[in-house]
Amino acid sequence: MENLDIVVLRTLKAWREAGHQALLTTVVRTWGSSPRPVGSIMALCETGAVVGSVSGGCIEDDLIAQYSKAHAIQNAPPLRLKYGISADEAHRFGLPCGGTLELLLEFNPDTKCLNDLIDSLSKGQLTQRITHLATGAITLKSTDAPSELQIDDTQLINTFGPEYRMLLIGAGQMTEYLATMALFNGFAVTVCDPREEYRGAWSVAGVQVKHDMPDDLVESFKPDRRSCVIALTHDPKLDDLALLAALATEAFYIGAIGSRRNNLLRQQRMMEHFEQTESSLARLRGPIGIYIGSKTPAEIAVSIMAEVLAVKNGVPLPRDMDVAFAKNSHEGPPIDPTAPVCFTGR
Repeated sequence: MENLDIVVLRTLKAWREAGHQALLTTVVRTWGSSPRPVGSIMALCETGAVVGSVSGGCIEDDLIAQYSKAHAIQNAPPLRLKYGISADEAHRFGLPCGGTLELLLEFNPDTKCLNDLIDSLSKGQLTQRITHLATGAITLKSTDAPSELQIDDTQLINTFGPEYRMLLIGAGQMTEYLATMALFNGFAVTVCDPREEYRGAWSVAGVQVKHDMPDDLVESFKPDRRSCVIALTHDPKLDDLALLAALATEAFYIGAIGSRRNNLLRQQRMMEHFEQTESSLARLRGPIGIYIGSKTPAEIAVSIMAEVLAVKNGVPLPRDMDVAFAKNSHEGPPIDPTAPVCFTGR
């Protein structure tokens, strides 16, 4: 499943290439609570078809009513609209109490510019789309760093990034659950497992499945700030070198499944055999996930996906949501790592 922005842009391009009038709507400002964040986009065709979202639905209904006819979508300069200025209007449009949002409507976006933007994103290039408000003219500019949407009296700058990527080491049952959730959250998912017996049973469509050794694949995958690497095999021969390779990259999330005790053993191995330190391993997460009392593979995958999204969105998690802290509080510290290993828990 592609990133929602890419889906919106591709659909809008298809409408324009088919000769339809259409508009692109961007959330440019919000006050108070709002259903969708700044930078969210939605496209509307003259037929009434909609892709994307700028609110919980009521604003979309109003836009459809106003613009779902060809004569209502003219070749005009961009238009700024505000919804929810008064309490009555906020209630009418289903906005949270006190919520107000401002939209920018762009009429009949140029097909070539849409194609160039999509092509840039498909190549993994972070791209600024600059809309000149007086004319609607578009300028595209490559950039190296994500940035917040900017708007003033002359231009709108919205930064579009390539898809977030998730590399999963191991093709077991939990990986299937996690990969499915990641796809629905707009991640491009790659699964790596050199073990044929695991790859042969893989059943999730839309995921790239590789047979390389995991550390080699991490090198070719080239994780960046929009990438995460998660080891799920419980096998040090597969997990450890891949995690070490990932720690040398800018991946925003690096973690491994395992109990508190297994996590301690992993850190000890890396420090003893690979010259790692507590500082160099600080970005390595484990046990991964948030504490929700998860027991089944599906529940554990939910907890991992929640933590990945929190890190991606820059949301600090309360200490009592940390798996190790919560389990230490409820169950006591992990068993002595020198005792025989049993891979039965987290």
